[in-house]
Amino acid sequence: MPEGPSIILMKESIQKFEGGKVLEVSGNAKIDKEILVGKTLKEIKTFGKQTYLIFDDVAVRIHLLMFGSHSVDEQTKPDRQLRLSLLFSGGSIYFYTCHVKMVDSEFLAGIDWEADVMSDSWNPTKALKKLKANPEMMVCDALMDQDIFSGVGNIIKNEVLFRIEVQPESLLGKMPDKKIKELMKEARNYSFDFLEWKREFTLKKHWLAHTKKICPKCGQKFIKKQTGKGKRRSFFCETDQQLYH
Repeated sequence: MPEGPSIILMKESIQKFEGGKVLEVSGNAKIDKEILVGKTLKEIKTFGKQTYLIFDDVAVRIHLLMFGSHSVDEQTKPDRQLRLSLLFSGGSIYFYTCHVKMVDSEFLAGIDWEADVMSDSWNPTKALKKLKANPEMMVCDALMDQDIFSGVGNIIKNEVLFRIEVQPESLLGKMPDKKIKELMKEARNYSFDFLEWKREFTLKKHWLAHTKKICPKCGQKFIKKQTGKGKRRSFFCETDQQLYH
């Protein structure tokens, strides 16, 4: 599943269409596509792993799910994968194998934009309050909770926990305050590192834990395990990462 930094890169690639009027709409998404014809794309906003195309009186939410993608000015995948395409006078946007939904201004107003770890409005104080309210939650679940760390995915989770030397099944209520603060700081820091490396096409070269077999610090074998309620893959070192339980 594309994580927050990848969604920001997608936004940047389609930002040239802001201010443009939709001339044609197509795709197999089960929404009332025709109402978008003639509407102006006022703004493109991201929230974690979601993208919002905001028009005059309606917005379209795009969630790429596990295997979604997009292209600009050229359809690169077959019609059966094309969920939505928007034609403007200056080109086209194509979204594939994703979830598309219409939302209204009331829905947008209800989004906690301060939960997005890459947003200028990121609110660590609010994140800390949410973490403190869930002492029995595993830290791996906390990082993947989009209400707390919107935009964080499995890669960021594994790398952040390796950076702060904490095992994924540690309980929030057992972690020292210092580690909780490190967790919040590194969730944001690593997300921006991820973005920079993604721009350079060097992301995988910088992975220290995700999908790795050997710990780069001590040379011991990494533990590979499905952890947390979501049973997502975790890669961690029992020697260099502490378990708080």
